Parts: sequence; C-alpha cells; structure tokens
Amino acid sequence: MEQFPDVATLIAVYNRINTYGRTNGMELLLKTAGEVQYTMTVGPEHLSSPGTCHGGVLAGLMDSALGAAALSLAFTAGELVSTVEFKINYLYPVHLHDHLVAHGQVEHSGKTLVVCSATITCPARNNLVVARGLGTFNRYPATKREFHELLFPQGE
Repeated sequence: MEQFPDVATLIAVYNRINTYGRTNGMELLLKTAGEVQYTMTVGPEHLSSPGTCHGGVLAGLMDSALGAAALSLAFTAGELVSTVEFKINYLYPVHLHDHLVAHGQVEHSGKTLVVCSATITCPARNNLVVARGLGTFNRYPATKREFHELLFPQGE
C-alpha cells in the first residue's frame, strides 16, 4: 500500500492544482490539520458596483476556507472532501483594495461528514468580521479521484 504524504505536502499539491484560488488571488496557509487561513485582496475584477465587492467573491472565499479546513483534516486519513452545503452571513460590505483574511476550522469530524466554521476579516478595518460561514463536507477515499494520480504517478 502506498504511503500517503504528510498534510503540508498535500496542501502544497492542492495549491498547485487549485486554479480557482490562483485566478482569484487567493493564498492558502495551513495552520494545523483542520485549521487554515486564506487571504486575498479585492481587485477591480471582484466588484459588482463601483467600489463594492460582489457577494459571490466572498462566498467563493468562504467555501474555499471551509473546504480547505475540512480537506486538511481529511488528508490525515487519506481522504478528500466535497461540499454538501454551506451558509454565509454577510455582515459588512467589502470594498476595492480591502485585504481579506479567512480563518477556517473544523468544528466536528464524523465518519462521513465534517462540519467547519469560518470568518472573513478585514485587518485594515480593525479586524472587522465582514462574513461568517458554516459548512458541511462529505469525506471519501482519495483513491476515488484524479488527486491520487497526482500523488502517485504511474511508474513511481
């Protein structure tokens, strides 16, 4: 049986293949298995009206933070995750050039589901919490997806 890499290595692979995160200027940092931080700065491409960030951008950052927290824990068991559902509360508007920090963490890990919470803050605005979220994720073996081939290419 193949030896599954450590969580930090798996997060590095995930960062390499995560086109969505790169395209949106998002950077993922692993704190511990089950706790992550995502950052991004709001650019002109993220606006829905002059100077104001589209809620879908925040939803994308929230789903990414929630999912990466679940994924980082699932990695420890040789598993991946997929989003079952998540909710977001938008608390304050986000503006052009705001730097955002999303903190995601696992709240509960069961046999098949992982529940995570996250906040998105704006450090330049006294760490104002601009959004909160809660998500549920399905766990499944990493061997069921193409991710496995990235970790264990044929011939290695």
